[in-house]
Amino acid sequence: MTTTQSAAITASMAKTARYAKALSHPVRIFILNFLSQRSCCYSGDMAEELPIARSTLSEHLNELKRAGLIQGEIKPPYIKYCINKPNWEEAKQLFTDFFIK
Repeated sequence: MTTTQSAAITASMAKTARYAKALSHPVRIFILNFLSQRSCCYSGDMAEELPIARSTLSEHLNELKRAGLIQGEIKPPYIKYCINKPNWEEAKQLFTDFFIK
């Protein structure tokens, strides 16, 4: 990417792309739907609902966490996840702005 091209990319565009990448897999959509219906839950609860390996689930959770859409609280040996509400609201607004233009 050239300097001219990178100058055309705004912070909101970069955030929208980051959120879109995190949403780009059906398992991650399932996770977000699952978490949006609860205040929080443990990864083991989701593992019981999905026919995937726990290590695969962990990778999807990490991708959502890196994007800032979820947050986790570690209390060994458990990790409790929930929606990161400020970022969730930001993502909704960014996508609304993007699709309305």
